[in-house]
Amino acid sequence: MKHFLSLIALLIGFISWGQISQKSYSKIEPKVIEWRHDIHQNPELSNREFRTAEKVAKHLKSLGMEVQTGIAHTGVVGLLKGKRPGKVVALRADMDALPVEERNDLPYRSKVIGEYMGNKVPVMHACGHDTHVAILMGVAEILAKNNDFAGSVKFIFQPAEEGPPPGETGAAKMMVEQGVLETPKVDAIFGLHINSGTHVGQINYKPGGAMAASQRFVIKVMGKQAHGSTPWQSKDPIVIAAQIIDGLQTLVSRDSELTKEAAVVSVGSIHGGLRFNIIPEDVEMIGTIRTLDPEMKEMIRERMHVLVPKIAEAYGAKATVEIQDGTAITFNDLDLTKQMLPTLKKVAGKENINLMNAMTGAEDFSYYQEKVPGLFFFLGGTPLDMNEEDAPSHHTPDFIVDDSGLLLGVKALTQLTLDYLE
Repeated sequence: MKHFLSLIALLIGFISWGQISQKSYSKIEPKVIEWRHDIHQNPELSNREFRTAEKVAKHLKSLGMEVQTGIAHTGVVGLLKGKRPGKVVALRADMDALPVEERNDLPYRSKVIGEYMGNKVPVMHACGHDTHVAILMGVAEILAKNNDFAGSVKFIFQPAEEGPPPGETGAAKMMVEQGVLETPKVDAIFGLHINSGTHVGQINYKPGGAMAASQRFVIKVMGKQAHGSTPWQSKDPIVIAAQIIDGLQTLVSRDSELTKEAAVVSVGSIHGGLRFNIIPEDVEMIGTIRTLDPEMKEMIRERMHVLVPKIAEAYGAKATVEIQDGTAITFNDLDLTKQMLPTLKKVAGKENINLMNAMTGAEDFSYYQEKVPGLFFFLGGTPLDMNEEDAPSHHTPDFIVDDSGLLLGVKALTQLTLDYLE
């Protein structure tokens, strides 16, 4: 009986695979590339994705979907119903660009100038979100024209993955709060990220913690000001800050169980003092914590609140610590990943599916995964004639993605949806 059920499951997989013809994919590919070029040439910063959202909403409405706009400021959600009742799958793409000046000779490169924190800045899709939007628009069209499946599909086009501007809310957390995973309730969610350091045609994945939780910390050291020539009259916050930075590294090297998961504590900014001959009264440090295990995350948070003030106290000063959550751990549900891995192998070829190490970068796709089982994977975007290690990294002016890698993203998300619903 067990072997019979396995055979039936395998046949269902082949039936759902056969629903989409290669001709359908061949027809959608030039559209996806055209959409991508248009979005790339017209990038928009977080919470300002007005043109992109309008383009997406118009496309989804043309496919006959129920469409909601203005979610989490500029987010768009389309609902596609199959011909029979069943489960609900959500697919997510992020829409925002970055304040980066593009540096290449692409005919569709960005020349857009935007505003960030009151300053005029160049704007560029330096992380590939333009490809994510175009891919999901392609999946929407494919599934809308082949909707003989049981269940429904939610297409979530999300703003501000890179983080809302200071003083604003938004992004995945706000979309979840505003109910994008409800009415109808989502059973599973899939998402992808283009990867400039992986060759076209490859897919990388990791069960469990794939990307880190991100926290932002602010440490303020309050000492005593004095002339630079008489340091004994001071409680030097700069020296104390240096001792605190050294101490923070022991949270990883001595307190964290690194055979379990990786962890990072980095100070990215330090400010104190105005003149060469004045020891200042205070110093401020700003940094990030990255963790892949919930228990380690809480341990580091608790130890920082103890360690930092105690170091300052030992030097006769005071220090405070504020820690703000950024994103949660991007955790690929173990059962869902195991269930859908055969689909990825079927789409890309078993030899092109790679088990990856965890990344200490962060992704707010994690907020969806806190509510429903999710699978987030990485799609190769590096041209085959370029060494992977030579590919310009994300968030840089030279970042580039090969258009030939986009169709695999369309196929992967389409087939994950169909196989899960079946």
